[in-house]
Amino acid sequence: MTINAEAPQLDSVSVPDTVAPSPSAGPPDRSAEDPFEPLSVGAMVDRVAAMAVEKASHPWAFLMRSLVGGAMVAFGALLALMVSTGVKTPGVASLLMGLAFGMSFVLILVSGMSLITADMAAGFLAVLKRTMTVRVYAFLVGVGLVGNIVGALVFVAVCGAAGGPYLGAFAERAAAVGSQKAGQPVGTALLLAVICTWFLQTAMCMFFKARSDVARMAFAFYGPFAFVIGGTQHVIANVGFLGLPLLLNLFHHAAPRGGITWGWGEHGLLTNIGITTIGNLIGGTLFVALPFWVIARLQQRQI
Repeated sequence: MTINAEAPQLDSVSVPDTVAPSPSAGPPDRSAEDPFEPLSVGAMVDRVAAMAVEKASHPWAFLMRSLVGGAMVAFGALLALMVSTGVKTPGVASLLMGLAFGMSFVLILVSGMSLITADMAAGFLAVLKRTMTVRVYAFLVGVGLVGNIVGALVFVAVCGAAGGPYLGAFAERAAAVGSQKAGQPVGTALLLAVICTWFLQTAMCMFFKARSDVARMAFAFYGPFAFVIGGTQHVIANVGFLGLPLLLNLFHHAAPRGGITWGWGEHGLLTNIGITTIGNLIGGTLFVALPFWVIARLQQRQI
């Protein structure tokens, strides 16, 4: 099996495995000679930007991919809480959560589904390359965010309605994690969200730079593994972490929710979504996409 590191390509878009030299392609790409040689930074930038353009050109398919991608992130949130329930040592609990959560981004990238934080960085690269307008970029981010949130909430709603193993100690763990994420000061939450996508979108770029299946999956796993054990804030992951205790309490009133609310106030889900969306946008665009684009341009000019 060979993993397609690009989004599933339709007839209107073709992104070759080895990108031909272009204004941003940088120095000659030795990957044509060695199938295990990573692509150049310029070739990687071209592939990531082309993925964003392809998604924006098929809005209904993009919406469905965002719904599925949001559910996949919630898979990771559920498993992370499950494996860390009852673990008293904070470092060990964080390690277990990261190991369980890592598979979510692997599923998204390998299947060609969509995650808003990845689309923020990819679309920004397309804007910098002038293959996407700012208006289309805003549309991409808006649709992707809504689709991911709805997809994640649908999955955690099913888990909340199920109850069973998700009550008792698990519900207490979910409430504790959700309260900790929702209760952080605005500045702290914002900067942790920046750090999150600094980790995650670097991993995405390395996924598209790699050529072997093993390397691609390892990079995809590293992103969520790093941001979870680093204690950072990811907007869609937090929909899972905050949504689970809220929905468990909705379906099973005895389940704790730790003071988390649905609204804009303190410990509010909407408040957290707003803060982390801004932080994730800054981290993925200014600290990942922009530097890689600048590097590609400088390599092309041989500076």
